[in-house]
Amino acid sequence: MRGRRSARIIWTAGSLAALLLVGGCSAGTMPVLFPDGPVGASERNVLFRALAIMMIVVIPVFIMAFWFAWRYRASHPKGRHDPNWMSNTVDAVVWVVPALIVISVGIHVWIYTHALDPYKPLDAPAPPLAIQVVAQDWKWLFIYPEQDIAAVNELAFPIEVPLSLKITSDTVMNSFFLPALGGQIYAMAGMQTQLNLMAVSPGRFRGRNTQYSGDGFADQHFDVIAMSQGDFDAWVEKVRREGKTLDDGSYAELAKPSIAAPVSYFSQVRPDLFERIIRKYGGHMAGGTMAAQDATPEDR
Repeated sequence: MRGRRSARIIWTAGSLAALLLVGGCSAGTMPVLFPDGPVGASERNVLFRALAIMMIVVIPVFIMAFWFAWRYRASHPKGRHDPNWMSNTVDAVVWVVPALIVISVGIHVWIYTHALDPYKPLDAPAPPLAIQVVAQDWKWLFIYPEQDIAAVNELAFPIEVPLSLKITSDTVMNSFFLPALGGQIYAMAGMQTQLNLMAVSPGRFRGRNTQYSGDGFADQHFDVIAMSQGDFDAWVEKVRREGKTLDDGSYAELAKPSIAAPVSYFSQVRPDLFERIIRKYGGHMAGGTMAAQDATPEDR
């Protein structure tokens, strides 16, 4: 009776804890589990499938741990103690089952790692929206080359339109992470990384740098706004009305370290600004890929 009562208490406590953890979940509070884009959804499904495979061994281990403690407790008269007992069947299960799980998880992750290659363009009817991303101390600059505008700490885009992000850093290494849409990739000086994402419904999300980068790291996050095509066109016009010109002088001022920088806009951007930032650290564009070279005198 006492053992059954203890088991019921443990079961009840575990159920209540699970309800408390899941009860407050939403796309805003747990974007990794409730993503808003196809990439994030695919990454979440990979996580869940890998977890389900691992539960094949995890669940029996937990069940046996509690059952052994109850079955072989000191007060149990039938709890036989045989320290020399051996079983080839048990040994086979202990070694073979975990090995099969590791192999299954490895194959699963290998397949979907290539399927979810961040450089791979998304299959969508709409043409992609090109955005150039620059990590600074301690803020993010988003350049829209087709629209000839830029924004600081605000990434806006229309829904159901693929985003083609080209990412670099004008400071130390950063990590660009947008959990609501899926994908994390490093931003490195003199190099360009790529990320392809898409949102399927309107919403406001949060992105940030997840690589520690100094004093302003805690405040280095940015607003993400997914909107309709009409609202995005209106946002572009707003930036053009309210923004300043982003030339060499204004960029040099923007690149200075600042903590908790507010959202700001630029209505005109130097066309080759992104490439100049990369060349400043010895990199250059070659056939769509990054190669190293000595920086030109004007970029030093």
